Amino acid sequence: MKKKQIITRRAAISTGVAALGALLIPGCNRPMPPNYGNILRMGDNFTYAAHRALLSSKSLAKEYSFSDISSMPATGTINPADTSKDYFSEAYDKHLRTGFENWQLPVEGLVARPGSYSLNQLKKFNARTQITRHTCEEGWTAIAEWTGVPLRALLEHAGIMPKARWVNFYSYDGWLDGLDLIDAFHPQTILAYGMNGKNLSIPHGAPVRLRLERQIGFKSMKYIEKIVVSEEYIDPGDYGWAWYNGF
Repeated sequence: MKKKQIITRRAAISTGVAALGALLIPGCNRPMPPNYGNILRMGDNFTYAAHRALLSSKSLAKEYSFSDISSMPATGTINPADTSKDYFSEAYDKHLRTGFENWQLPVEGLVARPGSYSLNQLKKFNARTQITRHTCEEGWTAIAEWTGVPLRALLEHAGIMPKARWVNFYSYDGWLDGLDLIDAFHPQTILAYGMNGKNLSIPHGAPVRLRLERQIGFKSMKYIEKIVVSEEYIDPGDYGWAWYNGF
């Protein structure tokens, strides 16, 4: 009997998520990400759907003044070419040795003009600079100035297709993560190549990292290797963190 009640609750959660998901974008059949068959992951879906249904997609994260800038710790991977760690990227090591001279960022998938962008090409887009707070899932916060190209500008230049629903990021340290189009097209979502008036450092994700100001810090992926636009959610698997951390 108890087992039957648990199944009923799961079904209720799934039904509620689906109903909220239908409210996300009028006229758009947007698939919900997978829940991994886990009640906690279903909770992620519910939070995502509730935020999208009830909160404005245009609200901005707070921006600060230059005097508010604080020390920004470098956490997680601080160099994908570190041979003392479990994950070693030969490709990143080659780029590091040449000062990223030949580094390029591929944009693939559901775009009309797939291609690769050098760091100099990214810097030719109109840049956005913002001073924002990084809220780490470990409990600390820090404020820094970020400069980069708005992700929206890059996707529009590549010609994002009408069927596109997700923008997926692959990193040199083996991470995969994705955004829906609401976060991808948000004005504060940028591909940052500068931090506090200088080129992005190696520990902070050089040459380019994502800055996603309306989600928790780990979603701002470092060491971006390529971007793939897709219709279906590309499942990164259960890596221990909630896949949606909007606030």
